[in-house]
Amino acid sequence: MAQAYEDMEKTRKRLELLEILAELFRNTPVNVIERIIYLTQGKIKPDFFGIELGMSDKLVMKVLEKSTAMSKDKIMEEYKRTGDLGEVTRISLSNKVQTTLVRDKLTVERVYQTFEDIASTSGHGSVEIKIAHLAGLLSDCTPIEGKYIIRTLTGILRLGIADYTVLDALSVTYTNDKSNRKYLERAYNISSDLGRVARLVANKGLKGLEEINIVVGNPIRPMLAERLSSSQEIIKKVDGKMSLEYKLDGERLQIHVNNKQTEIFSRKLENITNHYPDVCAIMNEIEVKNMILEAEAVAIDKQTKSYLPFQELMHRRRKYNIEEAVKNYPISVNLFDIIYLDDQDLTDSSYEERRKILMKISKKNRRLEIIKNNITQDANEIDDFLEQAIEEGCEGLVIKDLQGNYRAGAREYLWIKLKREYKSEMADTLDLVIIGAMYGKGKRVNKYGALLLAVYDKKQDMFRSFCKVGTGFSDEQLHKIHQVLQKDIIKNKHVRVDSKMDMDVWFEPNIVLEISGSEITISPIHTANKDEVRKNFGLALRFPIFTGRIRDDKKPQDVTSTEEIMSEYGRQLKKISK
Repeated sequence: MAQAYEDMEKTRKRLELLEILAELFRNTPVNVIERIIYLTQGKIKPDFFGIELGMSDKLVMKVLEKSTAMSKDKIMEEYKRTGDLGEVTRISLSNKVQTTLVRDKLTVERVYQTFEDIASTSGHGSVEIKIAHLAGLLSDCTPIEGKYIIRTLTGILRLGIADYTVLDALSVTYTNDKSNRKYLERAYNISSDLGRVARLVANKGLKGLEEINIVVGNPIRPMLAERLSSSQEIIKKVDGKMSLEYKLDGERLQIHVNNKQTEIFSRKLENITNHYPDVCAIMNEIEVKNMILEAEAVAIDKQTKSYLPFQELMHRRRKYNIEEAVKNYPISVNLFDIIYLDDQDLTDSSYEERRKILMKISKKNRRLEIIKNNITQDANEIDDFLEQAIEEGCEGLVIKDLQGNYRAGAREYLWIKLKREYKSEMADTLDLVIIGAMYGKGKRVNKYGALLLAVYDKKQDMFRSFCKVGTGFSDEQLHKIHQVLQKDIIKNKHVRVDSKMDMDVWFEPNIVLEISGSEITISPIHTANKDEVRKNFGLALRFPIFTGRIRDDKKPQDVTSTEEIMSEYGRQLKKISK
């Protein structure tokens, strides 16, 4: 397993990554595949379990000092040189003199169990216990095994693969056909548990996936909206009546209620129940057996009850004094979909039917609202309702096909985002992931002067460079971004990053920023949508500006896609031709 990881890190070709991963799966006993998948994701359970493996760098260094012949000063020197505790561990173990005659060979089961023990250890004396667990593994591992044990524990595995690559490899390995990925992806979208999908398909083939159904308490990967820039385009795209709904500037909540017990998950499927005790109290009053709802939580002004910006809501994301934050930052809970009710899966029901069910539920509690909507097929009514939404403090509209079902994990035109169209700027902001940076000068010394940002190519599972941004940042924001990026620094350009540019620093694609700009133009430098408009040219964003919003609620693969960029570019050409 460690050798497969090493081989994956060395390659820059996705097909080679896929083959290495598939070969690892072929050599894995089916009773171990679930754990292999979790470890390859850099975890021991799906995200919604809320289990954190992370050990601090300081603690790992203490273990290395105890377990190897390397001194504390030498460990720190190597860490400063490489920026990678996994590599420091490999060096430390390579220089270690073997003192025992017999070394126990490490197994996946033993490593996984030790990680579980480390994750579950807390309270008085927990630091010493964690050190002992890790020291026990390092005493028996090879240098290359130690490298990836430490990388997994510190949360920086650097294999260059995403969930889509894993799904491809599983499909190739267990069904002999990569095109079967769509069945695995559907199972993953409604379970959010890649390990379980792997175990079932490894043991029973595609038929095993039939065992995966929606379960209250297991978050579903959320359905996403495409974007269009005018009411006329929307009328052409949607055949039939549509629901125009306010696009609120809040946090998307997936609310699971089972026998008056409520759990709440974020867009990234993190369990955020503790941040919304007021929402739990409301939900627990509703007389249902079980249900899964989607809602937007929006901060509101105490006096006027008007909507406040997203940043105000983030004050609730505290570890401590949550009661105070709830009191100081009240919210409006706005329902917009229902996925499951009283043991019935509603994802195949039309949105029209789901909305009617929501209306019945909202009547059961006055503190619940449904996002304001209007039913129409008329472009002028769309424009009028958009202006009304803007006046009331919303970002724009989400427009939904009344006959559309709920497609977990999909981004399709059953839901369409529409924001006000500006003459001098693009109709919408973009969510872009940081992949590299240039060091700052003058006032920006010890910070990053410019960040290289990328869009996501879903077909190739690659992040392709799209613009370099250095404006729109306050000093405080620059400092914060510099701090959070330190854990994502890597020695070389990430394997899933496509860029022609040279950067002072490269990062693991992780941090997502909201960016505005004037227009999309062809570029000989950037690689987004390369060759799609002109040979040897890509597309890039002109005059990018940071809006001030770090999208903590989005994973890197949730950023603006190359398909969306191409659509936006096509709309610009139509405007120019007019």
